[in-house]
Amino acid sequence: MGWNIYKLLCCCGSSNESTRVDLAIVREQQAAAAEKRLREQESRGIKNPDRVKRMQREQQKRDEEANRTANMGTGTGLKWQVS
Repeated sequence: MGWNIYKLLCCCGSSNESTRVDLAIVREQQAAAAEKRLREQESRGIKNPDRVKRMQREQQKRDEEANRTANMGTGTGLKWQVS
């Protein structure tokens, strides 16, 4: 689609500056459409998106806590001595 618009703008004798502006607008619209598709795809099949986000935050907190407790034992400077 974008290539056809570019060819039409070039063959009609438009100036380079207006072509660049028009192409910039087309690119912005395409980027907005892509972002919209990504948002829709992320929420597809989810009945309650707020619950999913809350569960993800809770899981992240649990993972961070597990990492903290795993790292607490290292670097304490204590050594076991076996005689």
